Amino acid sequence: MVGETPLKKTEKETALLEKISLAIPGFRGYKLKEMRREADRLIRDNLYRRLVGAESNLKEVFQRLVINKIMDVLDDTDRLIAKFDRVSELINHASYGYSGFFDAVKIEEDDLDAMISFDLKLADSVKDIEAKVNQFKGDVMGGKFDKVRVYVDDLRGSMEDLESAFNERKEAIMGVQI
Repeated sequence: MVGETPLKKTEKETALLEKISLAIPGFRGYKLKEMRREADRLIRDNLYRRLVGAESNLKEVFQRLVINKIMDVLDDTDRLIAKFDRVSELINHASYGYSGFFDAVKIEEDDLDAMISFDLKLADSVKDIEAKVNQFKGDVMGGKFDKVRVYVDDLRGSMEDLESAFNERKEAIMGVQI
């Protein structure tokens, strides 16, 4: 992501009334945390939309494979589509970095910054996955079926890596990553 960070963008777009309220003691820290959560939400929304778009392309590939009777990869491609759906929903519904009032570990600004950094790193993985899906779709739509198994296996591995990385998110946020 070239240019402004999502956090800087949300800070810049804060309304005048919100800027005035930042001067109120006690409210500033709360508002800054909320801005960090909003920046993280923007990042994850972007990741989610990109994965949903890639999943849609995979569904088109699946249909073309069915039409061309490339039967040996249909089950694996269907499972891959399901994995895209599961991982994209995992990202979409992930925690925004709140901790409960009685939780032993509180989430502070540094933890929220770690959450944003963590999610930004996932963007590179999603970009790579998108490129692989687009190449897969291009080959299949062009009638090239010789690498279908390679694409399916490679994408499954990439999605498993993305899911594993995202599952480490909570530990990274809470500072207990091993």
